[in-house]
Formats: sequence, C-alpha cells, structure tokens
Amino acid sequence: MTRSLTFAIPKGRILDEALPLLAKAGIEPEAAFHDKKSRALRFATNRPDLSIIRVRAFDVATFVAHGAAQIGIVGSDVVEEFDYSELYAPVDLNIGHCRLSVAEPAGLEGEDESAMSHVRVATKYPHLTRKYYEARGVQAECVKLNGAMELAPSLGLSRRIVDLVSSGATLKANGLVETQVIMPISARLIVNRAAFKMHSAELVPLVDAFRRAVEVRDAA
Repeated sequence: MTRSLTFAIPKGRILDEALPLLAKAGIEPEAAFHDKKSRALRFATNRPDLSIIRVRAFDVATFVAHGAAQIGIVGSDVVEEFDYSELYAPVDLNIGHCRLSVAEPAGLEGEDESAMSHVRVATKYPHLTRKYYEARGVQAECVKLNGAMELAPSLGLSRRIVDLVSSGATLKANGLVETQVIMPISARLIVNRAAFKMHSAELVPLVDAFRRAVEVRDAA
C-alpha cells in the first residue's frame, strides 16, 4: 500500500534554487505554493502520495528528524548544527552555496584567536561555534541570536559573530570583516532514517530521482 509522504522545504533562497530540481525529480507543487501572498504552509503536489510543507530552515531538520516529515531539503549548516542521529543526508544538491564564518569589526581583525582562552560570540550556531573554538583550545561563550547578528559587535554584545556569509555585502555594510571560514555550506536532501527503512518503496526511488536530477543538471 502506498503511504502518504511529507516533504519539508525551507523558505527563501534555497527554495528558489530547489524548484528546478523538484521538477526534474517529477514533483510539481500546486499553484498556491507559488503564490507569494499565500500564508498556507502545506501544499498538495501532482503526486497524490506526496505533500509539501514550507517552513523555516531550522524547522526542516526538526520535522524530518522527528518523523513528522519523511524527507526534506536543508543547508548542511543546519544538518551539522543539530547533528540529529535520525537524519540521513544522501544527496548534496549543489545549491544554496555559502559559508559559515567568523567575522569581527574592521580594523580589529588582526588578533590571534589561538592565543586566547575565552571568546564571546554572537551566533545562531552555538554547537558549530563551540566545536570550532574547542578544536583551537579556546572556550567559546555563545550568545544565541536568531537574526541581526551584525549588530552584536557595535552594541557591545560580543566582539565576534559566527554567521552565514554569501557575498559579504551585509558584513561590509555593518563594518565587519570575515576573518575565518568555519565550513562551506550547500543544500542537502535529507531523510528520516527510520522512514527510509519503513517507506523504502517510496523514498528510495525519490532519493534516486534527486540524485539523477543533480547529475543531469551538473553535466549540462
């Protein structure tokens, strides 16, 4: 018997880049999905066994890890930050490229972090930030923010920030410079490990369809 599947997709830039891959994988969301004014969060697709939910990137990982959604698309930063054992990331979609970096005020970037014993950092990635600094023998005190990270140094909340960087324009506009790259980021197809076994008849072909879609696109 065919089981109903839920596909979690993040809002924003990754969503725009993921739509062509969805189409190549044979998934077409209903028209309301493309309506920018729609406040709906769940949408039907051309497949009667598959619906799409559109949520925040961090919530994609949570929905999939807990089995509320069986499959999803999210940045590798989210996968690494939460480090859910329930998540399996079988396909690098090669979209949503950016990097997770350390940044600080321009003119103060010459300080040797390795000579410090403690740093205070504003970030929405406390796990990855602590891991990065621990590897350098530095204790990181992380101030958790969900946005407006660039304001933290100028308002005295922290000396440094750890955040996603694409062009660097936002950092520059706020008087910050990128000093270290922690990791490169790209979007991944993720699945719930338990669901991948229980719903293998539906999920394995879907994962394979995305893998082929990426291969065809990248070979073009």
